Amino acid sequence: MSLFIDLHAIQSVPPSNINRDEDGSPKSTTFGGTRRARVSSQAWKRAMRNDFADHLDDSELGVRTLRMVDQIAARITTLDAAIDGDAAQQRATEVLTATGIKVEKVKPRKNDENQDEYSKTGALLFLSNPQIDALAELAVTTVGKIDRKAAKAVLSKGNSIDLALFGRMIADAPDHNVDAAAQVAHALGTHAVVPEFDYFTAVDDKQSDDNAGAGMIGTVEFNTATLYRYATVNVSVLEKNLGDPEAVARGVEAFVRAFITSMPTGKRNTFANKTLPSFVLVTVRTDQPINFAGAFEEAVDPKQGLTTVSIKELLGEATRTYTAFDAAPAASYAVTSRAVDGLDEVAATLSLRDLVTTLGDETRARLGAS
Repeated sequence: MSLFIDLHAIQSVPPSNINRDEDGSPKSTTFGGTRRARVSSQAWKRAMRNDFADHLDDSELGVRTLRMVDQIAARITTLDAAIDGDAAQQRATEVLTATGIKVEKVKPRKNDENQDEYSKTGALLFLSNPQIDALAELAVTTVGKIDRKAAKAVLSKGNSIDLALFGRMIADAPDHNVDAAAQVAHALGTHAVVPEFDYFTAVDDKQSDDNAGAGMIGTVEFNTATLYRYATVNVSVLEKNLGDPEAVARGVEAFVRAFITSMPTGKRNTFANKTLPSFVLVTVRTDQPINFAGAFEEAVDPKQGLTTVSIKELLGEATRTYTAFDAAPAASYAVTSRAVDGLDEVAATLSLRDLVTTLGDETRARLGAS
C-alpha cells in the first residue's frame, strides 16, 4: 500500500532576500497572472539537510561534494596511520573509480600558490557516511587491485536518511542512482509582490572630523512575502531506500521537523528574517500526494490580512478537493499559532513536538517497526 505524508505551510517573511537569482535579486515567478515571491526547492532542501545534523547521528547522514576522494582518503588514514597522505589519495581514487564513478585531477590555476592539485568527481557526489567508511575499509583491506564487484556492492546498501530522502543521481554510474523519497516544491508567494530596494550607508569609524560623507554606500534588493510551502514524503520509497522501518520513522520525524523549522540563510545577517510558519497542515495519504498551490492562483488581497486569508484559502482548497475528488486523507494534523475557524473539522491540532512524535509512531505502526 502506498503511503504519503503531505506538508503544507503558510509562512510570512519580513523584508528579506533569502534566495537570490543571478543578479542578486530575490527569486520570483509569475503565477495567476501576477508576480510572486519564490524560494527555490533547492535552497530550502539545503536548509533542511543542515537541520538534520541537530537531530540525527553522523551515521545517519551523508556528504555531498566534488572532493569525495579527500573524504575517503581521510578515513583511510584514520584506519591505517601507516598510509601517508599521497598513498591514501591514490588508494581513495582507485576504490572510487572501481565503483564506476569517474575521477579527474584538477591542477592549480596559474599564479595561485595557495591551491594544490586535487582530485574531483565530474559532478557533486552524494554518499552516506557508512558508504564512505566502507569504501575506505575496502581500500585498506584489499591487497592489490580493488575488486569492482566489491566496490559497487558498497554503494548498493547503507544509504543515509538524507540520501534516502533527497536521492542521488550519478550520470557516470546510473546503477548507483537512488530515487528521492521526498519532493519539495518551490515556496510561492500567496499575493502579488513588488521588488523594493534598500539604500544603505556605512560610516567609517576613523574618518576625520571634517568628513561628513559615508565610507560606503550601496543598495540591496528585497521583498516581503507570505509564502505557501509544500513538500511530500513517499514513505514506501523511503522504506525501499533504507530497508529499516525504524530508520524510516526517524527519517519522517527529521523531515517533518526540518521542513517546519528550517529556513535558507541568504542575507540573514542583513535582515534578521528568521520566522516560523503561522500554520502547518500535515496529511497522511494512501492514494497520492496533492499540492494545494491552486488555492493562490488568484492573489490574496493584502488589505484583508495576508496570513489569515492565506490560511483560509488553503483550508478551503483542501476541503473542495477532498469533496470533488473523494480525496479525503487518512489522517490530518495541524500546528498553528493563529485561531482558525472550523479547523477542528479538518485536522487535529497538535504542538510541533507532538506532531513529530505522532507521525513517527504512525509510520512505525504502519510499517510494523518494533
